[in-house]
Amino acid sequence: MFKRFLAIMLCLVLVLGLGACGEKKEEPAPAAEPAPAEETEELKTVVILGTGGTIAGSGTAGKTQGYTAGSIDIQSLIDGVPGLDTLANLQGEQVLNTASDNVTAKDWIVLAKRINELAKDDNIAGFVITHGTDTLEETAYFLDLTVKTDKPVICVGAMRPATATSADGPMNLYQSVALARTPEARGKGVMIVFSDGIYAAREVTKVTTYKTDAFNGRDFGALGYMVDDKAYFYNTSAKKHTVDTPFDVSELEDLPKVGVAYFHIDAEPEMLQYYLDNYEGVVVAGAGNGSSSTLWSNLVKDTVDGGSEVVVVRAGRMDNGIVTDNANYMQSIAANNLNPQKARILLALALTQTKDREQIREYFAEY
Repeated sequence: MFKRFLAIMLCLVLVLGLGACGEKKEEPAPAAEPAPAEETEELKTVVILGTGGTIAGSGTAGKTQGYTAGSIDIQSLIDGVPGLDTLANLQGEQVLNTASDNVTAKDWIVLAKRINELAKDDNIAGFVITHGTDTLEETAYFLDLTVKTDKPVICVGAMRPATATSADGPMNLYQSVALARTPEARGKGVMIVFSDGIYAAREVTKVTTYKTDAFNGRDFGALGYMVDDKAYFYNTSAKKHTVDTPFDVSELEDLPKVGVAYFHIDAEPEMLQYYLDNYEGVVVAGAGNGSSSTLWSNLVKDTVDGGSEVVVVRAGRMDNGIVTDNANYMQSIAANNLNPQKARILLALALTQTKDREQIREYFAEY
């Protein structure tokens, strides 16, 4: 009986063992081949030219006031922005390092000449100029008229120094480098990137003394927006710029002397007379449609009719609108929609080409 029990148990073990052995085991899936690394486009080269300003300023940690502009060199500025070197091969160069109120026409010429020289290098995709905000729009417009390349030239600054809490400079610089390497930015003239906005140098102006959203395009809005490192364009400037202007700085060391006379109620004619006697060109920052008092307008008329070579341009004190030719002011040239500080730049460059008033009038219509 015991032998029979053992035999039955042995049979059961054999049956179960054979069943287990006959069961098809699921083989482990073969290890997945590592995905090939995604091919990335070779990084383009962007040159960052430093001129100083708040973006390169330092002061008491966390504070937005009481800092020294232009106290950080361009390489330190570049190194202080996380991820900047992932956007492009960066080449930093310090042109000057100061508050933008100290920038001169001679500095502009040096900057334009340097960009024109570097632009001959096919390996350079674009340029970024770090700059103080006070005169940023002026430098940008001068470059818009004088650089001879269709490569992107981006001007950028900051409203808070690098040592402030929530400094705005790093993001502005990051987006400027991203735009400078963007092929769609070619041929659009000099631009300013600020607080996610892309602005044409001709139209942009500073609109606040303290907010980080410090610039806008006046009547014409932005050319587009930056979202992180991507540019979205919606508009272009209709005015000629860069390679399509006649203004050549290659032989210049300085600009003709042009001043801005600001009209207001009870503005003394002697102030305007000083400019008319001592400057090659005068921009009258007038009220309304560039208008001024009878005393001022008669002074301009008498000066021009009397044979003086001084060229007078009428601009408006307002941020928006257009100044047009007026029969009462035909001895002067309408600034179109340029504000006084930009009209001064165009007049100075025009005077490097000609003193013919009608030709200069055409320049103000074109540029």
